[in-house]
Amino acid sequence: MSLPHRPRTPEITVAEADERARKSSAVLLDVRETAEFAAGHAPDAVFLPLSALAAGADLPAEAKGRPVLALCRSGNRSRQATEILNGRGIATVNVAGGMRAWEQAGLPVRTTGGAPGQVV
Repeated sequence: MSLPHRPRTPEITVAEADERARKSSAVLLDVRETAEFAAGHAPDAVFLPLSALAAGADLPAEAKGRPVLALCRSGNRSRQATEILNGRGIATVNVAGGMRAWEQAGLPVRTTGGAPGQVV
């Protein structure tokens, strides 16, 4: 007996996500929890925890009508968020490797107050 085919979750690299966020209308949607986001996130990222999204929360106003690039710490929660949002008809792509890969690529990480941050 074979398992049903599950389509692959669309994903991009952190470099592609950074470029899309800077040069197009795409929005980075950080789906980690509050303390993780506060400690360090991508500049201009919009925050919506996966727990709230899974409970039925809507996208924040600044993300509506824009392509969404889902981001978490490692890419696992953002993959779940991508599947949820695509299931709702919202064009979403997972950022592979998450904020760990973002930080390792030397891309900026900021705290909620705007100071240099760190991925926790």
